[in-house]
Amino acid sequence: MTSIFTNPSRDAWEALCERPSARNQEVRERVEAILEKVRTRGDEALMELAREIEGRPLKSLEVTGAEIREAGEKVSPAVKKAIGQAFDHIRAFHEAQQPREICLETAPGVKCIQRPVPIENVGLYIPGGSAPLFSTVLMLAVPALIAGSPHRILCTPAGKDGKVSPEVLYAASLCQVGRIFKLGGAQAVAAMAYGTRTVPRVDKIFGPGNQYVTTAKQLLSAGTVAIDMPAGPSEVMVIADETTSPAFAAADLLSQAEHGPDSQVMLLCKNLSVCEAILKEVDRQAALLPRSAVALQALDKSRAIIFAKRQDCIDFANCYAPEHLIIATLDPWSIADQITAAGSIFVGPYTPESAGDYASGTNHTLPTSGWARSFSGVNLDSFYRKMTLQEISREGLEGLRDTIVDMARAEGLQAHANAVILRTHA
Repeated sequence: MTSIFTNPSRDAWEALCERPSARNQEVRERVEAILEKVRTRGDEALMELAREIEGRPLKSLEVTGAEIREAGEKVSPAVKKAIGQAFDHIRAFHEAQQPREICLETAPGVKCIQRPVPIENVGLYIPGGSAPLFSTVLMLAVPALIAGSPHRILCTPAGKDGKVSPEVLYAASLCQVGRIFKLGGAQAVAAMAYGTRTVPRVDKIFGPGNQYVTTAKQLLSAGTVAIDMPAGPSEVMVIADETTSPAFAAADLLSQAEHGPDSQVMLLCKNLSVCEAILKEVDRQAALLPRSAVALQALDKSRAIIFAKRQDCIDFANCYAPEHLIIATLDPWSIADQITAAGSIFVGPYTPESAGDYASGTNHTLPTSGWARSFSGVNLDSFYRKMTLQEISREGLEGLRDTIVDMARAEGLQAHANAVILRTHA
């Protein structure tokens, strides 16, 4: 992390909130070409893109039952136990979010209903690359299972051996995912959005990914398929003061930096001495990481900012709207209660972001790039649509007659008025 800023003026905040991958025209053009290939050529394009992008041919697009059974034998008992415990915690928290049907008589004889209905066909995208994220399977497939979405498919890239991570397949099997495909990147998103001979078309796509995946989701959401949210390269912000453990804060920053070179971490401190102590610890810990090279690339694009005024620190955090916000200060709830824009907040010294990533129960699929100002993270509601119904008696319609007719005529829509007048004419 090479850049330290001290008490930047509010005029400079917008530039400091800029993400590394923002407004990349080259990425957009590449993604548009991939989408068009998949839309027009289907499976053939998917096979071709696997050779071109991933450097290997695919023998088949879909994971077989035999591969799933084989994967279950390869996962260690310790990891199976960990996945099972995380599954239980995630299920408990998401089951508590069950929506209810609302039935209300808004006026005599006028009954209005809001009914939650599971989305029929959902597509779950699980990032792969150098770190297959089987934890994301749980974060997406558990709420999909609880909501009762009847058709659940999953796409994730295969490794160099042409096989999907055993842990990913085991977690998917535990969550009763229907079909699994060896597809990654923008082409996987395109396949689920358009449908191909092999991959079924879905109604909504869920899951995080790199800037190519995120761009594909955003482009396709304009008219082809619904998406959960823009969830791109990972990011974390840590708010620290003199009470913060430098080792804890450094570990939290690095936990996101190791995700990928386009990740971003932000450190907000009260003074320079706190900042320097944490950055020194970041350097020490980073050198010991297996993914040190990846983390260092992310740190090069990251920032440390010193705010003498506590309120400026809070206001900047809301301006940045981080995917993950860690508040490791004295009286952290006094800050947390003033945060209005964050994907997920981690309060206190013993609440690392990695707890939410894996096993506390909250969902780790969260909005990035400032979208936390307007999007929620994945939750049970993400897998429902709310449908309204209404039933009106003759007496109820008569009570609404003048209101509807007067409003319809004022808008110049006589046919709307007629639909009421004809029903209530004596």
